[in-house]
Amino acid sequence: MSVLTAPTARPDTPASPSGPPKLSGTDLRRAQAETLRTPRFRYSIPARLLFWIVDVIYGRQRTLRKFIVLEIVARVPYQAWERAAYGALTRMHRRLGLAGRIFERVVETRAQQDNEQYHLLILEELAQRQGSARPFLRFRLLPWLMAVGYYQLSWLLYICWPAASYRLNAAFEDHAEHDYMLFVTEHPEWEVQPYDGSFQAGYGHHGSLADLFRQIGHDERVHKLESLAALDEPRLRDDLSAALKARSQRLSADHRQQPQSR
Repeated sequence: MSVLTAPTARPDTPASPSGPPKLSGTDLRRAQAETLRTPRFRYSIPARLLFWIVDVIYGRQRTLRKFIVLEIVARVPYQAWERAAYGALTRMHRRLGLAGRIFERVVETRAQQDNEQYHLLILEELAQRQGSARPFLRFRLLPWLMAVGYYQLSWLLYICWPAASYRLNAAFEDHAEHDYMLFVTEHPEWEVQPYDGSFQAGYGHHGSLADLFRQIGHDERVHKLESLAALDEPRLRDDLSAALKARSQRLSADHRQQPQSR
């Protein structure tokens, strides 16, 4: 695993994690090149259906308005997982070891949805500056309905089959990572266009719009890797040994298998 792609380490005790790492301009360009060299996942039927619906409604072209819709939807799996984890804490709070591990995952999902929220706010500010027209039906009502439906699907999968929920989210984040990095290549003028948005204090300072979008794309990669890491133990247990064994088996399988393109 590249240094650039490594997810942030989980804290030893429940605490507010810092979120995906903020990279320098040089590292961001390297991360973009890595993404563009890496084949996309082989997406499942539910993931392909989701991407097809978005393309039918908003077109195949990558646009700022389309990314706003995707960011509205991107937050909801983390919200669904947080809700389910709090329900589990209510039932399992007497088992302190397990409860502590569940709460660590709550903190992690909260940090992930906060990061996605920053993406949405940043893109919204950029769209308002451009004065892009966004009709109510396509850009307010339909995104809300999509988010509601995706939330229910993510929550139901997480309750019944957690691994499927994590895999679906990893596919969504993989798709977003590639599309953001491709979006930068389609706008070479962004390399010299400064970013002076009002959310820099919380999200970070970037020398250009190109680096801003590269950072967002790298964030999506980190979220993808975090979802894949959760597959080591989709249902948390008191004992870590099962999770460590699953992780060892997955890493061995990854060594033997090359990534497949879509």
